[in-house]
Amino acid sequence: MFRIGCHLSASKGFLAMGRDAVRIGANTFQFFTRNPRGGSAKAIDEKDVAAFLELAEAHDIRCLVAHAPYTLNACAADAGLRKFAADTMADDLRRMEYLPGNFYNFHPGSHVQQGVETGIRLIAEMLNHILRPEQKTVVLLETMAGKGSEIGRSFEELRTIIDRVELNGLLGVCLDTCHVSDAGYDIIDRLDEVLAEFDRIVGLERLRAIHLNDSLNLPNSHKDRHAKIGEGKLGLDTLVRVINHPLLRDLPFNLETPNELDGYAAEINLLKGLYR
Repeated sequence: MFRIGCHLSASKGFLAMGRDAVRIGANTFQFFTRNPRGGSAKAIDEKDVAAFLELAEAHDIRCLVAHAPYTLNACAADAGLRKFAADTMADDLRRMEYLPGNFYNFHPGSHVQQGVETGIRLIAEMLNHILRPEQKTVVLLETMAGKGSEIGRSFEELRTIIDRVELNGLLGVCLDTCHVSDAGYDIIDRLDEVLAEFDRIVGLERLRAIHLNDSLNLPNSHKDRHAKIGEGKLGLDTLVRVINHPLLRDLPFNLETPNELDGYAAEINLLKGLYR
């Protein structure tokens, strides 16, 4: 089944997100656990969650992806910022137990002139601190574009983090099409080779979700600027090959394109018509 959705606003609660998903033709979606710039989260409304789960069952909405706030930096040079990231993510994972069996995605972080090795060590230390064997949520490391001192610009960096985490059975990867192209992986002309490289280094069994985005920039730009589907440098043909690739087609796809709900509805409808 083609699982396609987009990023929805969680400000009105889970039931409202579910209704938005149904309205735009989505059968999965992504949401921020709290304000994307950080801060406290609203208390969980158990009645709202129960109503959402009933709606999700009726409309086969599955494979939800919660997204950590952008401001969290697990490998910040400042210990206080690292603690804030760890505390926030631990709280998010506790809250995700109300929606068991889904995903929690985060940007690994920026080493801010500490060096890649130190950045990877700090990220792994945080994950070792917050992951719990009883949790029902898989934590996803997102592939990054490589701007500044971002960690996660290469498959090797992601693999090194995974190898240093004790409970790494709870870890997966979310591949962002804009990011991997901007990082220098040629998914336009060499998608098969890129996936083979990912499998060799990380393992395709770790690939659990896709952010489906076009890119405003040429490959290897390290800039991370998303574009609407078919309106960027990746182009519609490339993204259609991604959603139909036999190694990817059964994963959940979420759009992070610069759209409002009506724009997402149009992109979802377009991609559904091109899924084979």
